[in-house]
Amino acid sequence: MQVSTTAIKELREKTGAGVIDCKKALLEAEGSLEKATEILNQRGLALARKKADRAADQGIIEAYVHQGGQIAALIEVNCETDFVARTDEFKELAHNLALQTAAMSPQFVSPEDMPQETDKDPEIACLLLQPFIKDPNKTVQDIITETIAKVGENIKIRRFVRFELGY
Repeated sequence: MQVSTTAIKELREKTGAGVIDCKKALLEAEGSLEKATEILNQRGLALARKKADRAADQGIIEAYVHQGGQIAALIEVNCETDFVARTDEFKELAHNLALQTAAMSPQFVSPEDMPQETDKDPEIACLLLQPFIKDPNKTVQDIITETIAKVGENIKIRRFVRFELGY
């Protein structure tokens, strides 16, 4: 079966995966973009699981100050190498996570960080479980997993802080 370059380009724009990975996924999915996207997502999850135990001690601290200066967020996002920390994909992820923090006011990074006796909903209180503000069909963890698949390194959110004037 032959795969068109337009299909490869469309899948690449949709998923951010490499050209060869897109071609292989389209061949495996017999030309179906939906199936190919699902295949690439599954491969990304598998890659993220493999890399989860790797040390992530490089990265950046991203700041976001909302218009008017009433709300701000700082977030530390870590990866394995400083090379990846300087890529556009990683910087965009860090910026989006700072935006998410400012907009949604999470209190914890993950459910493991929540105290046992709390009665808060983890999907609201934990940054990783929140619906992503730019695509509510995905969680913040899904966005991080997609970026792990693109850059090929483990990515972790170390910590964040949100400031709101008067609180």
